[in-house]
Amino acid sequence: MREKREPLLPNGVVAPILTPFENDLAVSHDRLVAHAHQLLEEGCVGLAVFGTTGEALSVGVRERKDAVEALVTGGINPACLVVGTGMTDLPSTVHLTRHAMELGCRACMVLPPFYFKDPAAEGLFRHFAGLIDGIGDDRLQIMLYHIPQVAGVGLPVSLVARLHTEFPEVIVAIKDSSGDWDNTRALFDIDGLTVYPGAELPLMEALDLGGPGCITATANVNAGPLAEVIALHASGNRDAAKTIMNRVRVFRLLLQEYQAVPIQKRLLALRLGDPIWATVRPPFLEADELTGTRLEERIAAL
Repeated sequence: MREKREPLLPNGVVAPILTPFENDLAVSHDRLVAHAHQLLEEGCVGLAVFGTTGEALSVGVRERKDAVEALVTGGINPACLVVGTGMTDLPSTVHLTRHAMELGCRACMVLPPFYFKDPAAEGLFRHFAGLIDGIGDDRLQIMLYHIPQVAGVGLPVSLVARLHTEFPEVIVAIKDSSGDWDNTRALFDIDGLTVYPGAELPLMEALDLGGPGCITATANVNAGPLAEVIALHASGNRDAAKTIMNRVRVFRLLLQEYQAVPIQKRLLALRLGDPIWATVRPPFLEADELTGTRLEERIAAL
C-alpha cells in the first residue's frame, strides 16, 4: 500500500513557463533558469514546463530533457516542477515521463495522444494505463492536460473520472484549458481530483469550489496580482480578492487581443532589456518591438 502523499502543490498560481531561445533557436538555459527563479520570487508556487505556452511541440525530446535538467542544476527545486511529457506516441511519453520523475519533479502534465482524431474513450484509457504500466513506479503523479481546441483530442469528464478511480494515487490532477466553465465545474465533482483552470478568468469561481488556484500563461508577466488574489481568498478576505481580480481580468482580456506566446516574450524582452527574449520558434513569428511598446503603454494606462 502506498504512503499518504502531501498535496500536489501548495495553493497558488502555477506559471506555464515560457521557453526562451537564443538567436540560433537553441534553448537558452541561462534565461530559462533566471526566469524560473523570478517567477517563484513573484509568488508562483509551481512551474509547468513544456506546456503550450512553453512551445513544447516545437522542442525536441533531447532538448526538453536537457532544459529540465538545467532547471534542477540551476537551483530550481524539482518538487515545484510539473513537466509536460505528452506526445503522440506512447514510447516517447513514457521516456519523457520517466526522465522527469527520476529527476524528482512533482508531477508530469500529460496530453492525450493528439494526432489521430476522434479516438474512442477506451483507446484513450488504454494509452494512460499503458503509460502508468510502462513507468511502473509508485512515485509517478500525473496531471491530465485537457486543451481540445488546440490538441484536437480532449478528455471527457467521464474518462477523467474513470482514470482517477482506477489510478487514484497516480492521476491526481487535471489542467482544464478548454475555456468551458461547465466542463471545469463538472471536473470539481470528481472526488479527490485536483482541478486547475487553465486561465485566470474563472479563478474566483474555482477558489470558491475549493480549487488550489490556476495555471495560466499570463503568470509569466503578471504573477504577483494573481498570487495576491489567491492568498486573499485563502485568508477569507474574498472582497479584497475580488477587487484585485477585477484588475487581473482586465489585464487578461487585454493580452487576449494578441498571440499569447510572442507577445509575452516581447514584453519580457522590453522589461529585461534583452531583445533575444522575443525569439520564438516557427511556426510562431516574433511580435515586433513597436507592438510590445504600445501594449506596455496600454498596460500602464490600466
